[in-house]
Amino acid sequence: MYFVYVIKSDQHHRFYVGMTENLQRRIKQHNQGLTFSTKAYRPWTLVASFECDSATEARALEKYLKSGAGREYIRRYWQNNFAKSKK
Repeated sequence: MYFVYVIKSDQHHRFYVGMTENLQRRIKQHNQGLTFSTKAYRPWTLVASFECDSATEARALEKYLKSGAGREYIRRYWQNNFAKSKK
């Protein structure tokens, strides 16, 4: 089982998309500063995760979410599910 996940840095208003086989461990690594590309933007909050049956399926979804259309999907998802509740 693979997971594609979206995390958000509340302090820096950034999203990050990644994939992993162990979601809890990976989020912990991001928040401990063990990932170079996300280290400067801690702390991170999990916004969404998607289960995939194979690494190929997960990689395709991750690639889509990192594209322009995928970033727009994440932005709308965030606004519809989280941004309203924080107001």
